[in-house]
Amino acid sequence: MRYDQLEADVLRLIVEATDSNVRAFGEQTVTRLVRPVLLHGAPEDELTVEAQAALATACANVLTISATELHDALAAIYDGILVDDDLDAEVLTAISALAHWHSYLEQNLRGELYELAIRSVEDVDHQVSADLDDFLGTPEMAAEYERIRGLLEPE
Repeated sequence: MRYDQLEADVLRLIVEATDSNVRAFGEQTVTRLVRPVLLHGAPEDELTVEAQAALATACANVLTISATELHDALAAIYDGILVDDDLDAEVLTAISALAHWHSYLEQNLRGELYELAIRSVEDVDHQVSADLDDFLGTPEMAAEYERIRGLLEPE
């Protein structure tokens, strides 16, 4: 499967999924993308201490934090970014996931969960460097696609 086909299929799955499947998918995916192991290597010169604390707290409480609290945490994170660009990829993934989850919580837009799915695919691609023409050619990428499908397809 080519990358563009994967994107189209993930979008289709999200559009057609039940509300409960979409929510379960979102919760599992955002939790995967903000897992603490991703933040252990975060360079201290990229975020202020306050931003690091806000990021760690938001990640640790992603499923219980309110949209308002997440908004405030994201504001603290954004205010505490010390670099113009080239933020650590895993930290950027976590921040992006939190932002999409916040928008989903606030507006209930399925498009935000599509973005979470794509960030999750990109996270796996970052680890294994999938071929754009055979994106599911690695076991890791195939497993991620199956995880997404399994959570979104009706039983």
